[in-house]
Amino acid sequence: MSRSIRDLDLQGKRVFIRVDFNVPINSEGKVADDTRVRAAIPTLQLAREKGARLILASHLGRPKGAPESKYSLRPVIPVLAELLGTDVHFTDDCIGDAAKQAATALQPGEVLLLENLRFHKGEEKNEPEFTKALAELADVYVNDAFGTAHRAHASTAGIADLVTEKGAGLLMEKELQYLGKALHHPDQPFVAILGGAKVSDKIEVIENLLKTANTMLIGGAMAYTFLKARGLDVGKSLVEADKLGLARELEAKAAEKGVRLLLPTDHVVGDLSRPEVEPQTVAADATPADLAGYDIGPETLAAYREALSTAKTVIWNGPMGIFENPLYAKGTMGVAEAVAACEGTTIIGGGDSVAAINQAGLAEKVSHVSTGGGASLEFLAGLILPGVAALE
Repeated sequence: MSRSIRDLDLQGKRVFIRVDFNVPINSEGKVADDTRVRAAIPTLQLAREKGARLILASHLGRPKGAPESKYSLRPVIPVLAELLGTDVHFTDDCIGDAAKQAATALQPGEVLLLENLRFHKGEEKNEPEFTKALAELADVYVNDAFGTAHRAHASTAGIADLVTEKGAGLLMEKELQYLGKALHHPDQPFVAILGGAKVSDKIEVIENLLKTANTMLIGGAMAYTFLKARGLDVGKSLVEADKLGLARELEAKAAEKGVRLLLPTDHVVGDLSRPEVEPQTVAADATPADLAGYDIGPETLAAYREALSTAKTVIWNGPMGIFENPLYAKGTMGVAEAVAACEGTTIIGGGDSVAAINQAGLAEKVSHVSTGGGASLEFLAGLILPGVAALE
């Protein structure tokens, strides 16, 4: 386990903190959702209390390695200043003389936000020169951006090799504690809920979770690849035809390990291209040939609720259907309620599940909502995250 910011001596030191301020910016050039900025505040306040001189670095959007005004981090300044209750300095570049001077001029407790890291090609390519220029700003390095920990970029991996004093921020630490315990020492019974569109996106996650889970609940479009592999006719539902063999293998592995793998026994079908077609609930083995499944049905939801009612650890990654559409949201919202009602440790593993738990208004009722979509998926798959490995 890497060191925590709690263990580091920060008094008077220039502390380079990799944050995740990749926030949506609206048409008026203002931050549309400040969730990620808020998530960083405990780490930043702790650093300020410890007398650090804070240098904050983040990316925003996908600029092509050159400055683009629509991807500037400037709109974050007023939001950050208000949340921290202090002025926030800013530099138009994340490296170079101006950045160096601004970093050097900081007093303990002061905050400097650097411009978008991805305005330089060197960030994503982890180029030595760019990495060195970032490292020159810092005495201490702290990574609090779990959402980018699966990327071996200059600010997430490269810089950690050049700065000797380093550690994880509070948000990163929390992610690793919750996800790590669930993966390696979960309280049993452990129920994993996996949804989303494709089995191929979750193969390694399923295989890794089969090591410790007692029950696996499958929903979303990926369920149809499993159902088709069982020989069911699934109508026009989304199926990965080239993954049918894999689905059979995963089911066999689950049986071999004594893991219950539950699939939908009924579902809500319709046709998104023909809005006049009324959604209807049918048994999974009675899917009309011209319709597709877009949500789990009430019988399946009841079975999934039952499985969750005694769970001591729950990880949920991926919705049960097209929950953005109210006609096909009942399954996902029902699962969200069942997870929120669990008495054990409940973890929402990034991506669409976070949007779903927020839509249900139940984010406060679960133990941990992961801030990393791709990062939490890779972590759950048992892969090494470069941004985490670099801190060890």
